[in-house]
Parts: sequence; structure tokens; C-alpha cells
Amino acid sequence: MKILILGGTSDARKVVAELENRDLLKSLQVTYSVAGLVRVPEFSCEVISGGFTQRGGLTHYLRELGFDLVIDITHPFALQMSTAAVAACAELAIPCWRFHRSAWQAQEGDQWQLFDNWDGLIKATEPYRSIFLTAGQIEKPLVDQFKLQAELTGQRQIIRTAAPPKAELPETMQWLKAIGPFNHANEKQLLIQYDVDLLVSKNSGGSATEAKLAAARELGVPVFMLERPQLPAADCLLDSVNDVVNKIENKRVGV
Repeated sequence: MKILILGGTSDARKVVAELENRDLLKSLQVTYSVAGLVRVPEFSCEVISGGFTQRGGLTHYLRELGFDLVIDITHPFALQMSTAAVAACAELAIPCWRFHRSAWQAQEGDQWQLFDNWDGLIKATEPYRSIFLTAGQIEKPLVDQFKLQAELTGQRQIIRTAAPPKAELPETMQWLKAIGPFNHANEKQLLIQYDVDLLVSKNSGGSATEAKLAAARELGVPVFMLERPQLPAADCLLDSVNDVVNKIENKRVGV
């Protein structure tokens, strides 16, 4: 069975690691795909990076290499990739499974405000003095909005990403390079160090970056949470590493 795993997340790496632990990679032909923005993992299976445009597009790649299954374990906000995966698999009659970790839920003491788009969120940040942006890469039009707001209000903006920002950042925005997982003590210290009075996050879910929410809760820092996009339906939805690996193993033996 030939499987393409669309990865780039800690969950995707855990799935491949568990396949390796169960000695399944020897009986499966697994290709692990990652965008290659941060780090390319080392597995005993084939690992490719850089996307599919250079390979003739996802549909062409799947057809030419004869894949039997695609498993989407990309970020919950990877709308473009998830949409492309569903469309390509539908065209080629290949099953498309999707793993998404559960979204975070507000807890007692949290001060969350939910947003379904960036425009509304950015406008709502105007009254705050020091905001900490932990929402991954931000495109240039959004950076420009934040820049204008900082120039008008004197707002301090700190952005943290694992890879260098795609858009050139203005002097008003300070970049912190860091790769999770993050721990509570360090996240709390960072919020204190920069006198943060607003945390901005995507609802990514998972434990790797959840500590910032606990730190904000403890310090009474409000959180503006960008809600997940609506993704096209996949053939199967899974929400744990074991479920993914068990289902692969069952499919391999024809259960």
C-alpha cells in the first residue's frame, strides 16, 4: 500500500514515528511531505519538501506515483492544502483521511474573545498597548494593517514564528524565533518581560503551544482567538495518533 502523508505538524511526525515503532514502514510505501519552512524530519521512509507545484501539482503527483491513500495531517489552518488534497483525491478516486487534533476550549478564568477573520480581530486590538502575536505566519496585507495601527497608537507588537516571516516586518514589530513545544514557566516569563496585555492566537489545539493560554489565564491577560476555517469534508476524520495508525494497519491487512 502506497501512502502519502501531508505533514509538517508534531502530530504527523508522531504518526510516522509510531508506524516505525510498530515496524509497519517496512511493509508500507510511505512518503512524508512537508513544506520545508522549518525543519525536515529524518525518517526511514521517503521525505519530500517544498510542496507539489514543482512536481506538477498534487493530482499529477498522486497519479504518476500511484498512491493508494492520502492522509492529511497538516495544520488545522492549512485550508489551501487540505482543500487541494480533497479535490485531488476525489478526482482520482483515492481515499482522503484527515487527522485534526481537538480545538482548545476556554477554561474558567480565561478571557477569550473569538474571531472568524483577521480584519475584525486587528481592529479590536487597537486599545491594547503591548500585543503578543502567536498565530504563525502573517501575510503582508495584515502586517501593513498592524504597522499602521502601531504608528497611530504607539502599540508594541511582538510576533513569534518558527520560521522567518514571509513578509518583511516593520520596525514597529519585533520578531521572536522559537519552535515549540513551550512550557508554562517560560511563557509566563515572556508575557511579563514584554508587559503583554493581549495575546493573539489561532485555535490550533494540541499541547505543544497550549502553555501560553495557561500563562495568560494566570496573569489575567485577554486572548483574541482566531477560529478555525471550515474545511471540505474528507472521507474519514480522526483525532488521535493511535486511531490513525490503527486504521492504517487495519487497511493494510484488509480489515
